[in-house]
Amino acid sequence: MDFLTVLYSAPLLLSLFKAALPYAVATTAAFGQWFASVPPCRDVSFEATSFLVCEVDPKLYSIELFWKDPAGKPFQSLHNLDNAQRMAGRTMLFAINAGMYHPDLRPVGLYVERGQEMVGVKTGSGSGNFSLQPNGIFYISRGKAVVRATKDFVRQRPATDYATQSGPMLVIDGQLHPKFQADGTSRKSRDGVGVRKDGVAVFAISNGTVTFHAFARLFRDALGCDNALFLDGTISSLLAPAIGRNDDYWNLGPMIGVFRKRGG
Repeated sequence: MDFLTVLYSAPLLLSLFKAALPYAVATTAAFGQWFASVPPCRDVSFEATSFLVCEVDPKLYSIELFWKDPAGKPFQSLHNLDNAQRMAGRTMLFAINAGMYHPDLRPVGLYVERGQEMVGVKTGSGSGNFSLQPNGIFYISRGKAVVRATKDFVRQRPATDYATQSGPMLVIDGQLHPKFQADGTSRKSRDGVGVRKDGVAVFAISNGTVTFHAFARLFRDALGCDNALFLDGTISSLLAPAIGRNDDYWNLGPMIGVFRKRGG
């Protein structure tokens, strides 16, 4: 192509560029919005079981607990929670169910939301996984994420912005829960949360079924968490639309939502 051809073609090329520019800008903006909604999650394989693991640094992300909407009605599902956050102009990166609850969706054990204690801590005996001692509490205090056995939490009673009690503990100060057996046969889908030494909260949900012993070793041996807490079993669910994860269990109790902090 000679110089004159290029010269005569310039107006046409310029008009084509101008016509394409809005589409390029729109595509770039759409990609930016999608990228901003991508959660800090990755697939992990541990001993032939697949997990989705989300590593959340509280310096960069806000970890919040949800149970009821402003009208006092339980959200009931991760999708309802996500829709409510969108209506409020917030982008929730992912949400996961946050512990056990009664038939009326009231949390079993301690539940704190935005600094308000809505359900008191439970220290008595009982049946089921929640009461398989030691159980524990996951909480956010002054921007730090912590998992602690209930008895230790009650002894120190730290100020909390958010807290949920569940059980059993999976890992306690680097040791597996004493009731877990390596040859255990109870396999279910499970989700839980641990905290690494660097303060990063690690959420994990199994894509298949897993024993308590293997789930605890995932947190300790593969994810580097000295303390980890079981959140729930059969109805374990996680919602992260940006990566195509859309679990849709209904009638859930407390939930955890994660948001990117401004500038994070």
